[in-house]
Amino acid sequence: MSDSSPLPPVRLRTEAELARDALAVPVLSRAVRLARWAGPDTRVGADGELLDEQLPAAATELGLDADADGLSDAGEAWRVAVGVGLVDVAEDAGGARAGAELALLTSGSPQDVLRLWLGALDTVVAEAAVTGPDGLEDSGAPGAGAAERAAEAEFLDGVLGNLYLLSVGGEEPDDGPVPLPALAASMIVPEDMPEPTDDVLEQVSQAMVRLDEQFRMLEPVGLVEFQPVDPALLAEAEEEEEGEGEGEAAQGSGLAAGAARSGDGAGAASGAGAARTGEPDDGDVTRYGMVRLTPLGRFGLRTRLLDAGYEAPVVGDLADKGADTLLSGTAGYPQAAAQEEIDQWLARHEPLAGARELLAAARGGDDGGPLRRLRCQQALSLVGLDAEAALREVLDDAELGGLARVWLTEKGARQVPPPSEAMVFWLTIDTLAAQLAAEGNSDELQGLVEGLAAQHSGFFDTAWRVDHPATTRVLEAMGRLHPDKRIAKEARKAAFKARSHPRT
Repeated sequence: MSDSSPLPPVRLRTEAELARDALAVPVLSRAVRLARWAGPDTRVGADGELLDEQLPAAATELGLDADADGLSDAGEAWRVAVGVGLVDVAEDAGGARAGAELALLTSGSPQDVLRLWLGALDTVVAEAAVTGPDGLEDSGAPGAGAAERAAEAEFLDGVLGNLYLLSVGGEEPDDGPVPLPALAASMIVPEDMPEPTDDVLEQVSQAMVRLDEQFRMLEPVGLVEFQPVDPALLAEAEEEEEGEGEGEAAQGSGLAAGAARSGDGAGAASGAGAARTGEPDDGDVTRYGMVRLTPLGRFGLRTRLLDAGYEAPVVGDLADKGADTLLSGTAGYPQAAAQEEIDQWLARHEPLAGARELLAAARGGDDGGPLRRLRCQQALSLVGLDAEAALREVLDDAELGGLARVWLTEKGARQVPPPSEAMVFWLTIDTLAAQLAAEGNSDELQGLVEGLAAQHSGFFDTAWRVDHPATTRVLEAMGRLHPDKRIAKEARKAAFKARSHPRT
């Protein structure tokens, strides 16, 4: 995941709602209980950790069984409590007491609560990064072990980054769970690999086993909702690979191939866009693990991404900005997010003044101009006839006159002057350029291209002369996209002519 371009905008709940969610997550609530339980007789080690003989008492305090899982959960809750300042450990490691941060969870602001939760998240993510199927690895000596732990942490960060992309980049506020095989494959399968090799599938399977354990740890901190891999599948994979290897590789080697056969394996997930399955046809896909980022998790991962230097906008960030910032900022947004952002902007502006500001910001012959005008049209479609005067003011404008006529006609305004042929062709090129910038060579754009060529048999004879900066680019795209070889050839010829045609 590159940090060179902005991430998709995320929809976040209010800080008050997120703080309530944070207070309810098991890891933080357990840490609070242990902070209140701690006292001078609490036995801790040199690094502030609970000594082994204290863990059963801590587990009992939390209402957990004193078995391996209960002791592990108690130890994790104590480490979180110490890490975020809910517990102060005596310098001589002779005891502990409630820390100053504990009071903030009951009397502090939502920001205070979220800051403490983020600290808890960092602690749990750091532990999950060095966790395998058998629990926390030995911290070990520096050198190769440290390098391996750094690589594991980087891998988990990458997985969480891809989970964020898949969760916030769709058209709907909640796009459902992401299949675990898709997340593993998104980190391992090269995008240009049409069909994963057996070696790559084995790497994906090993990653699935590791991620299954890691997401089990990340669920109690409120980051995700997780449906683990069906234990029966792990057993089946072991049996299938019995003579080919032992340990984790053997345990997981058949998982990716099995997921692929179910319709959601590494082959289907070699690109991020193919990661979602929607409703599975056979009901087997979910057995391979499903991960859903929670609303609190969206907030947490966005904060971590911001700290790492990424640009991670929030829907609503542009509502109090100027129209120029709104149109340029939403240019790369998914349609639904752009619509929501525009709705919030319009709510803060009087219709006529807002329309004038939008139209002024939509002008420009730069590469971003067509998409700004498309977003301007999208915004103006939500404004009523109160804005009519602003649209009539630009009827003679070369760049805005066409979209003004479309708006006036759609709103049922009277005495709308017909556009000239030059204006019709200019608006057509501008619209196609905007779609090309917004979606690339999409199926929707291909449909527009086919419909346009079918309705106007002599389109290319005139189109190459259109005085628009994107004329050549649009005609080249039409030549690529049209399935009819004869029409595609006409488009390429027109593009060739357009390249040598002088433009103002």
